[in-house]
Amino acid sequence: MADNLLFDVSDNIATLTLNRPAKLNAFTNDMLEGLVAALDDCDERDDVRAVILTGAGRGFCTGGDINGMGEATDSRPHVTKNRIWKEVQAFPKRLAHFEKPIIAALNGVATGGGLDLALACDFRVAAKSARFAETYAKIGLAPGGGGAYFLPRIVGAARALELFLTADFIDAGTAREIGLVNHVYADEDLMAETRKIAVRIASMPPNSVKLIKRAVYQSLNTDMATAFDLISSHIAIARAGVDHPEAINAFREKRDGEYVGY
Repeated sequence: MADNLLFDVSDNIATLTLNRPAKLNAFTNDMLEGLVAALDDCDERDDVRAVILTGAGRGFCTGGDINGMGEATDSRPHVTKNRIWKEVQAFPKRLAHFEKPIIAALNGVATGGGLDLALACDFRVAAKSARFAETYAKIGLAPGGGGAYFLPRIVGAARALELFLTADFIDAGTAREIGLVNHVYADEDLMAETRKIAVRIASMPPNSVKLIKRAVYQSLNTDMATAFDLISSHIAIARAGVDHPEAINAFREKRDGEYVGY
């Protein structure tokens, strides 16, 4: 794992921490590659049932390092296209077939491509002091990290366009009001509260969690008849596994379930 990305697993929760605090966790190629590798690792590990993505220090992520932009950059179209396609977009593309829940814990400023990393996650929670902006217009670019896809689906097209076209910052309270984040916590409580959510999710039957997440994203991209057909198949799979009767017994006996994942 890259030095600028920390990876920790405890209590069935994997925590991925962007670790470049002196640069407000502006991402590098190594960090982006490390994120994808970490998701691969989490996919393979039975002891990981939920994932938290956060940043070290006082920022979540400010996107691409602006020191690597400008006239000195190789801006030939094919070079830029390849970097965006293969590197910047690699994380959201990997998340598109990552079936364990992932929560972004926004501990501070998240802008541009950094905010896009968070938008690709299943949902977001924020520290009270966190601030957010889609800053691409300010630097003469466009949202290449997934923001143009995810943000309208999360907050609606009109609100997304306002955020993109003005590049204005919003605070955590406003982000919660428009549905960009689910919860806002005191700065010092952010990770503890996020872990409570993750632990709650991780305590559920893993196969059920996977199938629910799959069904939601499938439903966003298909018609009702197809979505209903798919969910009936998912239920048939869930009911045939050993975790379903264990969950029923645990409910009846008022105890925690002991799940194996199918």
